[in-house]
Amino acid sequence: MARTKTTGPTEKELQILSILWKNGACTVREVNKIMNRNENTGYTTTLKQMQMMFEKGLLKRDENSKSHIYSPVQSESFIQEEVLGNILDKIFSGSVGKLVLHALSTKKISQQELASIKKVISQKEKEL
Repeated sequence: MARTKTTGPTEKELQILSILWKNGACTVREVNKIMNRNENTGYTTTLKQMQMMFEKGLLKRDENSKSHIYSPVQSESFIQEEVLGNILDKIFSGSVGKLVLHALSTKKISQQELASIKKVISQKEKEL
């Protein structure tokens, strides 16, 4: 079933997607075990969430074995672009500059991250 919402995944859905991006295709039990390292989440809660994600088109499901194996439909970078685009439009009125200035002024940044940002800025300046 195709995904019709444009709001992007919820926080819990992103948590599950992150587990699947990091670990590859998993059963519900495997995802639940990883989730329980940080917070107590019931198996049936994880099962229901993943079933809903399948229905929304966020996950695909291999039903060839006794335990269904789930994997993300979209790549991590695709979802990041979708979520960031929504944040950019809704919170920063489409202004990339406002988003970057806010991010840089509110969070600590490493020298390596700063160097990467400077490199992107330099590339963007050449495109102007």
